[in-house]
Amino acid sequence: MEINATYNSLVAVGDSFTEGMSDLTPDGSYRGWADVLAARLATRSPGFRYANLAVRGKLIGQIVDEQVDLAAGMKADVVTLVGGLNDTLRPKVDMIRVRDLLTEAVERLAPSCGQLVLMRSPGRNGPVMERFRPRMEELFEHIDTLADRHGALVVDLYGAPSLGDPRLWDVDRLHLTADGHRRVAEAVWQTLGLAPEADWREPLPPAVRPGWASRRIADARFAKEHLGPWIGRRLTGRSSGDGRAPKRPELLPYESE
Repeated sequence: MEINATYNSLVAVGDSFTEGMSDLTPDGSYRGWADVLAARLATRSPGFRYANLAVRGKLIGQIVDEQVDLAAGMKADVVTLVGGLNDTLRPKVDMIRVRDLLTEAVERLAPSCGQLVLMRSPGRNGPVMERFRPRMEELFEHIDTLADRHGALVVDLYGAPSLGDPRLWDVDRLHLTADGHRRVAEAVWQTLGLAPEADWREPLPPAVRPGWASRRIADARFAKEHLGPWIGRRLTGRSSGDGRAPKRPELLPYESE
């Protein structure tokens, strides 16, 4: 990868992770690592263009149906594809189908852009995630295989212990905080061959472990406000992104917000 390469356009494809939850801005919208990355790339390239097609809750089949052809048609310098993790978190999943759909997405995107970027998503430490870890690792192994086959770059967030720190995750325990998203943006930045500006792998300072009562209160809040509704959507086939449009559906000149 060329060091200090110049990129004139970026298209982000995926689900809530790429949409930017839970990096909330004052106006109630979400920023996220892709927006942060676009802002940084725009400072290096006048007229830089950016589209973000990601929508929360999307499964890999929906990403293929709704985002991939649109992204491929934009002929961007860089396309990021992060998908399939929502599938692994369903009560039942056909991993063969997930792998096949991800393969289809990569085969359609790789020839259409200057550089395709894939990702091994971060995994929060905790008992809930342990149930789904084998599926996640199966997905990530397939991502590595596809990257080797199609010349894609892989950002290995899963291999960074710092991103497993609960303090980098929102109270819903599914989405990164603003600091977490900034670290992801830096990781992609470096993977694209750009000079490091921070150590995104740096661990947080040691934390004082909350007391038993505080942990139980936090667990109860999580179960009521996030885990219960999330399970309900999984069981009924609903999604938090149903009816929601992408926040940046067209490849247009980037303007800071």
